[in-house]
Amino acid sequence: MPREFEWQEETLGSEDFYREDIEDLLEEGAWKEGFNEWAEYTNLDEEQVRIVSDLGLFQAFDFYWDPTEDRLRFDAPTIPDDWRERDSTESLDSSTVSMIDGSLDDLGRTVQEVLEDYLERNDEPSEYDWGEGTYGDRGE
Repeated sequence: MPREFEWQEETLGSEDFYREDIEDLLEEGAWKEGFNEWAEYTNLDEEQVRIVSDLGLFQAFDFYWDPTEDRLRFDAPTIPDDWRERDSTESLDSSTVSMIDGSLDDLGRTVQEVLEDYLERNDEPSEYDWGEGTYGDRGE
């Protein structure tokens, strides 16, 4: 299983709200904590985790602040469409690919929840000042 989370460098210009802050939180432990929690319950076996790692899918997650919905979101990677032609995925079948894609979505959701916990812990004014009311009056 991967030990470090590497960010893909991608920016969205003016829509790239808080990306550096989110990256900092992931590097400070949110990724590892979420990954370890997910690893405890995932249905993926060691070979499937190795395939995901070999394809670089763990590094392809994207966590970001959605200004339209004013909330944290993520995009989970999926097994490439050409998986049948790749040597590293030749042992897979369609149902396994679907299961892996679902597990990657679960990983994203788990890490997102951990990130939200980190943000709530940092709710008082700090270097992660997300703006007045961002988390204060959510009623969740």
